Amino acid sequence: MKQLLFLLCLTYCFISSSTGASAGPRLNNDRLYKFRYSTEVLLGRPQGSPKGGTGYKISSDVNINLVWRNPENEDDQLLKLEISNVKVENAIPLSKKNNIFLDTTAESILGKEKLAFLQTPFIVHWRLGKLRSFYTYKAEPATIRNLKRGVASMLMMQLRSGKMVEADASGKCFVEYKASKDLVIRTKDVESCKNTETGFTTHSQVLGVSGKSSSATVITLRDSFIESAVSEETYVLSVNARHTTATKVTSRQILTLEKTEVGPPEVGGKDAASVVKSLDANLMSLGVIAEKAKPRCKGCPSLMETWKSLRAQLEPDSLAKASAPRSFLSLIQSLRKSTKTDILKVLRNCSKTALPQLVDAVTSAQTPASLEAILEFLNFSKKEELVLQERFLYACGFASNPTETVLQSLLDISKGKIGSPDIKESVVIIMGAIVRKLCQKGACDLPTVVQVKQMMLAGPDSTQEESEVQMYLLALKNSLLPEAIPLLTRYAESEVGAFSTIALTALQRYDEELITDEVKRTVNRVYHQNRRVYEKNVRAAAADVILGCKPSYMEVKNVLLSIGHLPHEMNKYMLSKIQDILRFQMPASKIVRQVMKDMISHNYDRFSKVGSSSSYSGYMARDADVTSTYSLDILYSGSGILRRSNMNIYGMSKGALLHGLQVAIEAQGLESLIAATPDEGEEDLESFAGMSALLFDVQLRPVTFFKGYSDLMSKMFSMSSDPISVVKGLILLTDHSQVIQLQSGLKAGAEFQGGLAIDISGGMEFSLWYRESKTSVNNRGALVVVGNVTVDMDFVSTGVEVSFETEAALDFITTVQFSEYPFLVCMQMDKATFPFRETLTKSERLPYGKNYITQKAKEQMVPGSEFPLHQENSNMCKKVFDSDW
Repeated sequence: MKQLLFLLCLTYCFISSSTGASAGPRLNNDRLYKFRYSTEVLLGRPQGSPKGGTGYKISSDVNINLVWRNPENEDDQLLKLEISNVKVENAIPLSKKNNIFLDTTAESILGKEKLAFLQTPFIVHWRLGKLRSFYTYKAEPATIRNLKRGVASMLMMQLRSGKMVEADASGKCFVEYKASKDLVIRTKDVESCKNTETGFTTHSQVLGVSGKSSSATVITLRDSFIESAVSEETYVLSVNARHTTATKVTSRQILTLEKTEVGPPEVGGKDAASVVKSLDANLMSLGVIAEKAKPRCKGCPSLMETWKSLRAQLEPDSLAKASAPRSFLSLIQSLRKSTKTDILKVLRNCSKTALPQLVDAVTSAQTPASLEAILEFLNFSKKEELVLQERFLYACGFASNPTETVLQSLLDISKGKIGSPDIKESVVIIMGAIVRKLCQKGACDLPTVVQVKQMMLAGPDSTQEESEVQMYLLALKNSLLPEAIPLLTRYAESEVGAFSTIALTALQRYDEELITDEVKRTVNRVYHQNRRVYEKNVRAAAADVILGCKPSYMEVKNVLLSIGHLPHEMNKYMLSKIQDILRFQMPASKIVRQVMKDMISHNYDRFSKVGSSSSYSGYMARDADVTSTYSLDILYSGSGILRRSNMNIYGMSKGALLHGLQVAIEAQGLESLIAATPDEGEEDLESFAGMSALLFDVQLRPVTFFKGYSDLMSKMFSMSSDPISVVKGLILLTDHSQVIQLQSGLKAGAEFQGGLAIDISGGMEFSLWYRESKTSVNNRGALVVVGNVTVDMDFVSTGVEVSFETEAALDFITTVQFSEYPFLVCMQMDKATFPFRETLTKSERLPYGKNYITQKAKEQMVPGSEFPLHQENSNMCKKVFDSDW
């Protein structure tokens, strides 16, 4: 019995001790605490002095007194807060000329009604130093209520160290406290905050935006209440591809006790809710977290007015200029605020020349209204609208934030009447790209996604039409579905060369972890022709898969042993491929070096093969942000006619890889033109030449130059030297939207967008008289990336915009002279001199007052160059272009 009494006493003492240790901050009765409060927001760049930024400051007096204390829990309190003597001014001193707040008052800026609401007292339920409820009036504007929440958030504290989840104006966040005798440090994990605001970002990390943030409040105490509280939050957003294109948001709050004096007595009552009701029945309990408050745009131009001001920059002749993508981005911003009716009005009153660019913008806006408008505007049963339809489809494929609704719309189109077979192919191919992006977002189980996946997986076996089989295989290549690997593996051994090539190039895009031993065995059978003879194109694609997916020692050895037993030009191609792996230090280089220690695999006979085919990789750019590489693979037939030309450009950033561009030109069955003998396995191939492009990880519909001997002959006599367009249009590359809810109640809206105007074309020219052929791939583009951060509170707005832009051209030309053997081949990859411009714009604005805008810009010319290829190519080019040759 004595032991039991001892334990009960010990337990009581422990509970009493714990209760005392966890006591919260308290206000004294009959006292009025008079504080000085200020909050400021600064916008600028992460580097440089804060004086180079822009922003504003709101300061006031804040009186706080105890209204009610729970008689059963002294840490449960109701506090009344009253704001007065409000002042709005620059956060950074400016000259009188540039100071928009000069000779203004709080009433002239906020307006009489809003100022009155801001200075109306409000009540907070404060328990153990935490905000439990926020009581104010429903009639108040959301912006005013949020400012009050910001003041109340400065009261958040606890008197012991610990970690927890709690809510203030910025959201429900993970918070850590470090407490000592008279000091409390509150550190908030801003990334963990959940609030009412939502946003989106680009799925590609290389093209995306990164952010860093921090939040800390230092509180000093006197007599169990706040003597001073200083809070600072910072947010840095930067473009991954160029980290200097960045913005920084800094928010500071300071609450300082100036004096205390006699205040009103506390009132009685059993609970907080009944006490508040007895004080004022109109006070409503609202959430502590800041609510959405969309400012009204006063004096903003309509969509039609915006379009009229921008359409000249979106005409075809202007697409190579940076003004085109910049106008494209501005138009998207306007479209995202517009109704379906307004969008249709602009579409129906647009010139034919600018309409394709308008379709790009409307589709890229990616709002329900823009989707409904463009679907109503386009008629897929009309063949003559092919260009507009394809521009719509490509914009869907490049979409930064596709939805299930977009995929369902394309599925409905595919089931309806389509006037052009090319458009039917594009619809299915682009659906594959959208499925991939949705799956990357974790939406692979959505009903429409599941339906489209089933359609694509069943498609190749459901038809006998070669064009339809290719269509489904290209869609699967875009989707990169793991469940498609067995199907693609089976088609890798198809008797139709085009099917095999698509299947193998699709397998090459998968993560190495998904390429099983069964897939590797199949690909090796194709390369070594264990079951049947394959075209050189197919075997070259199989070699790429073998050497690109962690090849084993025996796989590499067998590839090396095959050199010398392949068709003449393919011997040279594979030798060049192995040498490129070693020179460029590709992942397979280590195992290749091990195999080459074996003299049977590595000897003079094997490594002295001659020919014109080649494989070469190099760097386009290398810096701290992005590494960009290029590769050129050229495979010829034994007669000297191009068989395959493949140009690739990759971008790598922070461990992520983006396949920026692939342009492949293929030709077959042309030996009869020069009375040459086809290579093994290619004797019965139909005359054909075409080009396919993959742009920013999206495979596009291939383009055919000619198919069949009669088509070849008719086009040879009617063919002009003008290249054929593969893809042309405006692409929204970067699309990041974010609302930064600050603890002060202010909101910073961040928009980062990148627009690209691109024109990729290619062509083939034959001269039987001069026995010369020429293939060209021409890339023209203009890129603009804009980052904009704005803090807009209806009554005052400040913003900063960082941007860069460039205009570039990249040409890849291959000239072949096959008048004698060995024939001469010259490859050229030229980059023209191009401008690079950076701009910083700062602005401050009052709705009915003076605006202040300042802009700084710098420009440099980046010299053009010819990208280096192997020395053999340089020697050959000298002979091809030597006038004395």
